Amino acid sequence: MVLGGLECGGTKMVCAIGDENGRIIEKQTIPTEKPEITMPLIINYFKAYPIMAMGVASFGPIDLQRKSPTYGHITSSTKVHWRNFDLLGELKKEFDIPFGFDTDVNGAILGEVTYGSMKGILNGVYMTVGTGIGIGVYSNGALVHGMLHPEGGHVPVKRHPEDTFYGNCVYHGDCLEGMASGSALNERLGIAPEKVGMDNPVWKYESFYLAQAIIGYILTLSPEKIVLGGGVMNRRELFPMIRAEVERLMGGYLHTYQLDHIEDYIIPSSLGGDQGVMGCMKLAYDAAVSS
Repeated sequence: MVLGGLECGGTKMVCAIGDENGRIIEKQTIPTEKPEITMPLIINYFKAYPIMAMGVASFGPIDLQRKSPTYGHITSSTKVHWRNFDLLGELKKEFDIPFGFDTDVNGAILGEVTYGSMKGILNGVYMTVGTGIGIGVYSNGALVHGMLHPEGGHVPVKRHPEDTFYGNCVYHGDCLEGMASGSALNERLGIAPEKVGMDNPVWKYESFYLAQAIIGYILTLSPEKIVLGGGVMNRRELFPMIRAEVERLMGGYLHTYQLDHIEDYIIPSSLGGDQGVMGCMKLAYDAAVSS
């Protein structure tokens, strides 16, 4: 079955052709510019293939309520040109096929639980730390939705006592995303984070903020595994720092097998950056089967 996958991110759109086994046959990256620039390029890409269904996993917030008049829209996004944009509707104008639709991070965790390091578990969290911060939640064998979907990147965090950065979230200032996202790192450093050595105190702050959020996810969602992905987490040196900070902040409160083996509990993504588009293939396949 030829399937299309569209992973919509803050800086790039990943378009892919694959199958129901998660195999990626071909993919192309398109910069995330204004919709009138980006959408025609996406549509032209997929029109070259005989796709039978498409899975779309987008940055948010997005409307996932099928009965809502704005179902399929990107809503109050920090990306101003995409606010209130009918993403799914624009694609449906061009393709008369079944669609699966979810958040980018739900797509990523779906890829991990179907094909990657979370395979076989029923409860997990995927946290992406890139241009923005978001979480995908898999609970009792299903993706979590509700009034909207998890927006774990905008939770409040306690400011590190040595940190003077004001926070750059346009909605909340010093929320998790405002303090620890890739865009926040760029703004506070003035240069690309990958050019900054690990002796810079910014990484101490980064670990502190991410660990606070992870503690919250552990205590409220009780995940069996936590996967961290996104561009910032390409700095693998952050993982032991984050794990150590999680243990410090937990204060010995919980004693579980997972926390006793934290190096196998808080881990990097396992699918070479393709977890999102592989999750899109699963969304597409499920849509095709249920149509």
